[in-house]
Amino acid sequence: MNTELLGIIASFAITLLIAIPLGKYLAKMYAGERVWTDFLKPLERGIYKLSGINPDEPMDWKQFLKAMMTINLLWLVYGFFVLMYQDKLPLNPDGNPGQTPDLAFNTIISFVVNCNLQHYSGESGATYLTQHFIFMFLQFVSAATGLAAAVAVFKAFRDKTTNNLGNFWDFFVKSITRLLLPLSIVMAIILAFNGTPSSYAGKDKFISLQGDTVQVSRGPAAQFIAIKHLGTNGGGWFGANSIHPLENPNYLTNMTEIIAQVIIPVAMVLALGFYIRRKKLGWIIFGVMTLGVLMLMIPTISSELGGNPAIAKMGVTQATGAMEGKEVRIGPMATAYWSTLTTVISTGSVNGFHDSTMPLTGLWQLLAMMINSFYGGCGVGVLNYFVYVIIAVFISGLMVGRTPEFLGHKVEAREVKIAALITLLSPFLIMAGTALATHVFNHYPNANWSVKPSGWLNNPSYHGFSEMLYEYTSSNANNGSGFEGLGDNNIWWNLSTGVVLFFGRFLPIIGPVAIAGLLARKKYVPESAGTLKVDTLTFGIMTFAVIIVLNALSYFPALVLGPIAEYFSMK
Repeated sequence: MNTELLGIIASFAITLLIAIPLGKYLAKMYAGERVWTDFLKPLERGIYKLSGINPDEPMDWKQFLKAMMTINLLWLVYGFFVLMYQDKLPLNPDGNPGQTPDLAFNTIISFVVNCNLQHYSGESGATYLTQHFIFMFLQFVSAATGLAAAVAVFKAFRDKTTNNLGNFWDFFVKSITRLLLPLSIVMAIILAFNGTPSSYAGKDKFISLQGDTVQVSRGPAAQFIAIKHLGTNGGGWFGANSIHPLENPNYLTNMTEIIAQVIIPVAMVLALGFYIRRKKLGWIIFGVMTLGVLMLMIPTISSELGGNPAIAKMGVTQATGAMEGKEVRIGPMATAYWSTLTTVISTGSVNGFHDSTMPLTGLWQLLAMMINSFYGGCGVGVLNYFVYVIIAVFISGLMVGRTPEFLGHKVEAREVKIAALITLLSPFLIMAGTALATHVFNHYPNANWSVKPSGWLNNPSYHGFSEMLYEYTSSNANNGSGFEGLGDNNIWWNLSTGVVLFFGRFLPIIGPVAIAGLLARKKYVPESAGTLKVDTLTFGIMTFAVIIVLNALSYFPALVLGPIAEYFSMK
């Protein structure tokens, strides 16, 4: 147990040792200052020339979002058709079939929006061509999209009064060439040297000690898994994700993968402070987020180490904690640590089955995705937190009787309305989706567009409700993990979660960029004695309180019906 605890402490310490200098590097790189990766400029100029792009062209917030949405919609359309006809395309040594239209619809939206909610099984549901040239490609560009949007918000407040949020293509390309690609190469090498396959060979035959013959899927997995974690994507090359011994061979790769998930989200939080020359603000935000993570992580670890009360009633000793759905080589503590960070950060990869965790662990996993602003995904975690900051600024202004201000810009009705709409969007998508799914399951379980109950909801009562709630929560948070007792590859789940995926990704990006663009155009007002300072511990606590209160009001009833009720039913 002490060894597992040391592993967690070491993982977080290494994460910070990497994230702090990485944050400083990102601030300089995105600001156009001199950095060691400037040797990549010729490559970037070649990309711009080939694409007919002027990276120095200024963009206001509308032009920025237009460029972002246009390219994302293009990826969505071409990927949809490739997935449907993947069986007729090359690089398919295992003979995997093409995806149905509804599954292809869900899959392509999921990867475009950085969610990777996989309603197919990795090694059998996709070919090498689609794994690499659709999924792996999208894991790079979807992460870069989120990073570019975050930098646009940074620039709005660095330049004080401006209509120029920077060039989307400049931020987007640099995010890939100078951040995601170099780190992915390093990580892929670590994985490959520890046993993760990286060739294009097809299935291999394995004969067990019992004499059973097993076909083992292989393929170029190491490259894919690297960006899966670094880009907070989470899609598994294998259906079992990072539980699979080839996707996560040993404790070293387990640490490598969990560290990779966290370094860029944390670095972007700190980069905000360095970029806008308000380092204290970056550290305050990091502190609030870390407090939130610890409040989710500590009870999760306690819940898993406490074991299963139903098994305890049988008189069975659980010396290592609740082991159902976990790998012995990883252990419950490291699995609990991973499950917290993967839901906090919106990666969604798993090294243990979330459906098998204790009810209260499921509660914290759900709440982490519902809040979706403690570290968060690549870039979008900062954007989600920014929306809460605007709400906190507005409430604080009302409390002291002053016009709300944020970094020298007055926050007026239009910005608050946008923030309020974004804040209400997530509860609406999650609750409406879960309510409709519950109604459909109860009244039309055998409809042609559904499947029989045994293939949809395999667990009754509270846990079955939690499975449906988790699916929409994961979709809205661009997370991608799931309570896999749910049979989700059918028309209902593919279409309904596809809609949630799309709106849950792009509206929370459009809103903060629009707010930043509107604020940046206003006259900058220097701080005075009466100015509400946002880089103080007091305001950090205020923002934290706003996050907790809003999410408690939004989600507590649903959580009571699911994991909380299940917890008390096991007592």
